[in-house]
Amino acid sequence: MRSSRWHAHGNVYLVAESDEYTMDEDLDGVVRVLDVDGDDIEVAIVNPDGSLAEMSGNGTRIGAAWLMERTSSDQARVHVGPRVVTVRRAGDRQYESDLGQVEVFPPEQVAGMDVTRVSVGNPHAVVIGDPGDILTIGPALETHSHFPNRTNVQVVRIDAPGEVTARVWERGVGETSASGTSAVAVAAATHGEGETLVHFPGGDLRVRLEHGRASLVGPAERLD
Repeated sequence: MRSSRWHAHGNVYLVAESDEYTMDEDLDGVVRVLDVDGDDIEVAIVNPDGSLAEMSGNGTRIGAAWLMERTSSDQARVHVGPRVVTVRRAGDRQYESDLGQVEVFPPEQVAGMDVTRVSVGNPHAVVIGDPGDILTIGPALETHSHFPNRTNVQVVRIDAPGEVTARVWERGVGETSASGTSAVAVAAATHGEGETLVHFPGGDLRVRLEHGRASLVGPAERLD
């Protein structure tokens, strides 16, 4: 079995080239490599509870960085489910991902909270409030009956135009230090079009939304 550990702002994934791997307790998920063809890589994103994630901004970026390390190319196309994420080098251990179309739904009341649902290929529930409340709000919304397939949850504070602070509760994972699709979700829910800098406990991610499409700039680095 060949595998390596990578991280993006402390979000740790195992890149596994076979289905024989161990889901250690310090992992936020596994990027399972299904196929490689030139600059194209097909992956499955596996959560710690064994469920499959439809999308992962950090996971796809890590998969692309893994492939670029092998090919010495400056770009990769990551196929995950029906989506294709194009990733390009954007500096030292920095990568820009085109995550495709984002859908923002009208705010609604769920469990007594104002929630904005956002789809980035996977489901998100964004609450504007104190990010410190994520350990209460996150599990309450993840498994709420309003979300029959469960949801990722973000609690976000708007710091200034184009700048927010957020914490994340990932579906099937729990709280994580950072999340790529969560960054897109909070940017879309709070600012819409334009650039937004998203501060997570693990570090910053930069989101740009143009005509409903999201691009994301952030790091990926091999741990071993």
